[in-house]
Amino acid sequence: MTGSADKSGDTPGKDGEQLQEGTLISHLVELRGRLLKISAAVVVTFVALLPFSDEIFTFVSQPIRDALPGNAMIATSVASPLLTPFKMTFFVALFAAMPIVLYQVWAFVAPGLYRKEKHFALPLLASSIVLFYLGVAFAYYMVFPLMFNFFTAVAPPGVEVMTDISQYLDFITLIVLAFGLAFEVPIATVLIVWTGLTTPAKLASVRPYVFLGAFVIGMFLTPPDVISQTLLAVPMYLLYELGILMSRTFSPRKETAETPVI
Repeated sequence: MTGSADKSGDTPGKDGEQLQEGTLISHLVELRGRLLKISAAVVVTFVALLPFSDEIFTFVSQPIRDALPGNAMIATSVASPLLTPFKMTFFVALFAAMPIVLYQVWAFVAPGLYRKEKHFALPLLASSIVLFYLGVAFAYYMVFPLMFNFFTAVAPPGVEVMTDISQYLDFITLIVLAFGLAFEVPIATVLIVWTGLTTPAKLASVRPYVFLGAFVIGMFLTPPDVISQTLLAVPMYLLYELGILMSRTFSPRKETAETPVI
């Protein structure tokens, strides 16, 4: 029986369960296939959304146009009116295809998980997709209106705020990605507990440092104003607290008294 298990390339694990093993080449081939599927999903979504690029640009730029005088933006580059809606549609397609991207990542790592771990990983996958879109929605509906109204309100007298469409695209892409990833904090917290690197009790003991670190991260990922920094840091810290609660629920590893290794 042992010999047959060795020949099949499976490794006995928990409760006699066997995990499939493969060579480096097989893993690289699998990774290549997953990356091709991710690329195909993004391209297909982009092609489907391309006829609506003007409507997409109008929707995405609505928060700043509401704050600008005359509700109008400008284009300082000759090709900006053509290229900016094109690029914005691509980024929207990338965000829209995120469930497929995350699923392909899950499908790549799933063969290395035990059945019990897969049982816990599926809710984490669904949660990561929902949290990512919640972060994007929070940035669009909450952060952008407050931030753009603040920027236009503090403009010096005699200065008319007119934003270039290409610079706006570069600006919001970073902000949206930052909030989407920030809302993944609970998933990251569960994963580091899952791998045994730490425990929920240890994570709870470093709350003051995490609170300070959230504001430091907000300082680097958002514009230099208190409003946007706070709007990123406070939800990030609250999501860290949510991650501690989720790690106690989803993580298959139970907290046990640690014994020193001599």
